[in-house]
Amino acid sequence: MKKENTMEVSKALVGGLAGAVTLTIAHETLRRFLPEAPRMDVLGMRAISKTMKKAGAEPPEDGALRAWALVADVVSNSIYYSMAGVGKGAWLRGSLLGAGAGAGAVLLPGPMGLGSDPSNRTNSTRAMTVGLYLLGGLVAAAVGSALSSDKK
Repeated sequence: MKKENTMEVSKALVGGLAGAVTLTIAHETLRRFLPEAPRMDVLGMRAISKTMKKAGAEPPEDGALRAWALVADVVSNSIYYSMAGVGKGAWLRGSLLGAGAGAGAVLLPGPMGLGSDPSNRTNSTRAMTVGLYLLGGLVAAAVGSALSSDKK
């Protein structure tokens, strides 16, 4: 891989991390103040617990499980949002990635057997879920664009 390509990938990963951290901080802040706030931490805990049980392992206690879920969210969302990339089109890609993740977070947990209440409880919960993931995509795009060597 050429040095320029490696640098662009690194910048995209930094943007993805910024989007993921923003998303997680916003989720954690809202859940402390608004009863209708999405509870993506609960979905993450359920997913980890379900996967571990299927693998024959015992999930950790709730405190540790919650920490695992938050770390897993940041890591997976960082990789996902890094696809917003840098340069031309980062804003469009970030917007589409964020909106898509928000829609998926509302529509998929129920069919996946994780329950729908954490992200689909009320209209406010659904709107906040989509909005928060969109925010993450936009932050990833903003950071990727700011770091881009392609300023055209």
